[in-house]
Amino acid sequence: MKKILLHSFIACFLFVSSSSLTAQENDQQLTDTILRLDRLFWDSYNNCDLEKFAGFFTDDVEFYHDKGGVTIGVKDLTASMRNGLCADRDNFKLRREAVSGSVKVFPLRKNNVIYGAIISGEHIFNVQEKGKKESAEGLANFTHLWLLKDGVWKMARVLSFDHRAVPYTNKRTAINMSESILRKYAGSYKGPQSGIIAVKTVKGGLSLTIGNKTFEVYPEKENLFFLKERDLTFGFHVQGNKAVKMIVSERGVQVETLEAEKSESKKTSAGEHQ
Repeated sequence: MKKILLHSFIACFLFVSSSSLTAQENDQQLTDTILRLDRLFWDSYNNCDLEKFAGFFTDDVEFYHDKGGVTIGVKDLTASMRNGLCADRDNFKLRREAVSGSVKVFPLRKNNVIYGAIISGEHIFNVQEKGKKESAEGLANFTHLWLLKDGVWKMARVLSFDHRAVPYTNKRTAINMSESILRKYAGSYKGPQSGIIAVKTVKGGLSLTIGNKTFEVYPEKENLFFLKERDLTFGFHVQGNKAVKMIVSERGVQVETLEAEKSESKKTSAGEHQ
């Protein structure tokens, strides 16, 4: 009797283990398939290959966007791409990039048979305009419903949501700079956009005041300072021992030039010599 029970237990254990292994193998195959299709789909998106793009969807696909509303049907969805993101490829390009480690695949079953899958994660949208460097302009979440019909996988529902700015990661390193060098940049600067920027020395860097807002910038090298919270740099042109101009750049692109204002003593001195 004990031998019969032991044999039954072993047989049951082997059956359960075998079933679990098969399910895991099937899930991995499914994940590999969906990830492959996902890569091919986004490749067609990034390259505006609209014929391939349309082939990944069911005819009645539903696309939900938290900023742009609802688009129903593959024809309208493809037209929105043609007339929107792909309308001016010579001057504007968008490249989608998945956030590493965020993408996951979930199987859908009925009666233990796979009929679909959900893939979800986060992705970044990089923009390149003519004459400018590519820059990360947006971050969002996505959820796609893939359905298997007659041996063919197609996307039936697409959700694009929680669009937000890409968090800035500062990769610059501040250097030590003496007080005597920092004093060269102190003063007031006037520009067409910012108005007056007052610059003062602080420990390890400079403080900039625009209106009622004050923030600190740090030296990356002589004559160049950076903001830690945003990709903004402030370069200075120096004549003698005093800066005469401030150049403001964002993401490496110059956005404003400000002229140093003369101090009252210099103005008075100049007036006396006239």
